[in-house]
Amino acid sequence: MLPRAEVAHWLFAAGFLFFGLVLLAEAIVGPAVFRRRAWRACLWPSLALLAGMWLWVITIFSTFSTLHLVAHSLWAQAATAAGAVQLAVVRGRLHSSYWSLVTSGALLVTGAAFLVHEQNGWLFARSAFLHHLIGWTLVVSALFPLGAAFRPRRSIWAWGFAATWVAVAVMLFADRDVAPIFGHLSDLAGGPP
Repeated sequence: MLPRAEVAHWLFAAGFLFFGLVLLAEAIVGPAVFRRRAWRACLWPSLALLAGMWLWVITIFSTFSTLHLVAHSLWAQAATAAGAVQLAVVRGRLHSSYWSLVTSGALLVTGAAFLVHEQNGWLFARSAFLHHLIGWTLVVSALFPLGAAFRPRRSIWAWGFAATWVAVAVMLFADRDVAPIFGHLSDLAGGPP
């Protein structure tokens, strides 16, 4: 038996919250202090790789349409690519700050996939609203790794990147399959009469 979509979203929300708190801890103490232990430097890239693997599992077992298959595949590829590149950066295999552009591209692709994947309007139901909100949040947050690529020493990029994942976690925790948004629920949403 597969869990309901909102349960899967809540599980990812818990992972994203942990991910955001790890990034927030690094932003608070600074990379030099945070990375005194080698395993801490590898933590967020490893979590991104793990998220990519879980998204592949979701792609395989719980896609309901071609659009869902493509969206989940794009999310899985983006998370895997960003995690792999950042893991190579922290391990010293890649040296340029421009490798942050991969993370920026991953956020842009992920946000666009969220927007394309939701076929209903903003006020159709709470899940539709959250898909739009998360999509635009990720598109805008692509500016943080983009800024880190060109101005790597500014701490605002790390703070913004961490806050993005905490915000996305809060949004995913608010997900319900069918629930009204701002007191409005479309007659086509399948909710209670």
